[in-house]
Amino acid sequence: MPGRSAGRSIIRPVAIYLDHAATTPVRREVLEAMLPYLSEHFGNPSSIHAAGRRARQGLDEARETVAALIGAKPREIVFTASGSEADNLALKGAAWAASARGRHVITSAIEHKAVLQSFAVLERQGFEVTYLPVDATGLVDPAAVEEAITDRTVLVSVMAASNEVGTIQPINEIGNVCRGRSVLYHVDAIQAAPFLPIDVDAWQVDLLSLSAHKVYGPKGVGALFMRQGTALLPQMQGGAQERQRRAGTENVAGVVGFARAFALTAGDTSVRIEENARQSALRDRLLAGLTQINGVRATGHPSERLPNSASVVVQGVEGGDLVAALDLAGVEASTGSACTTGSVEPSHVLLALGLEEEVARGSLRLTTGRDTTESDIESALEIIGGCIIRMRAISPQVAIDAGEHAPAPA
Repeated sequence: MPGRSAGRSIIRPVAIYLDHAATTPVRREVLEAMLPYLSEHFGNPSSIHAAGRRARQGLDEARETVAALIGAKPREIVFTASGSEADNLALKGAAWAASARGRHVITSAIEHKAVLQSFAVLERQGFEVTYLPVDATGLVDPAAVEEAITDRTVLVSVMAASNEVGTIQPINEIGNVCRGRSVLYHVDAIQAAPFLPIDVDAWQVDLLSLSAHKVYGPKGVGALFMRQGTALLPQMQGGAQERQRRAGTENVAGVVGFARAFALTAGDTSVRIEENARQSALRDRLLAGLTQINGVRATGHPSERLPNSASVVVQGVEGGDLVAALDLAGVEASTGSACTTGSVEPSHVLLALGLEEEVARGSLRLTTGRDTTESDIESALEIIGGCIIRMRAISPQVAIDAGEHAPAPA
């Protein structure tokens, strides 16, 4: 394969990108929608002159698009600088606004760090936090949510789908529980947005977080759905933007790109269903091929998982070392959440699933995208199998059964 320069004059094959859960490439149509707002339509949307009004029009149209795609009203959409900011704004803002009624909040043990660390801050500020366990596949039990709610509970946050193992949560059932107990319900839908039909009324959510760069849009743009009538204390001060819920001049070009990307990804139900089926087949081939290798097993739910998510643990190697070896060989993957890359600790998600630390350290996450092909998957399986065998041969860890083998062709 042709080579290209990477890092310090390292030559490697053209990469097979299997890290779409970390980020997705910006679609050409999205870039084209953004360009006018990076050039001639440069005005501040808070200005009242013509340039400002043109920028405001782009912002308003984008807000209408995002709202329509999730069954919300435009005034219920707050644009932020990231999905993490949307999580922080939702959780800290809503918890403090409701603190006169109680200071108890609930989440799961496998949430994104933006959620878990927001709750850690609330805990230091005097809130009581219940961290619900999950089963071995990563599922939260709605009955456990109901059992954990007390008369002091003001907020529950459970993600729609895991960014690490892809498990899809019973969001509707949890929504029914929260609505029945009059408790605010937040859903981090960032990883699920390209695949699941989001309906804030059907899900019975009060707050919902989204991010542009997971739906083939630009980085640095997020959104928070905030149901009308939900009280929230702003976490940023300085201006009256976003109906005084999030200060700071809006990233108009980014917001326009977000709306265009989200519409392309989720706007046509038949296209989404077809693409989900295509990526599910690629995911299943990945999992089938990987689990043919001795000492490799899948993590996450066997069926209730995102169409693009193949996560495994590999005995006898460190996940970070494997990802580095794969990078040099031309496969771009990750050990888990991109937000925790570089951490020396095993994944909190895998530990919550009941895996031992040594096993969890061998995590590998492969996530397909709209440009991933069958040929990519077959090439990746061959490369991954070869890397695992070579790394085990020089590993000081306990040797795996000598019968190990690379995945067989389809």
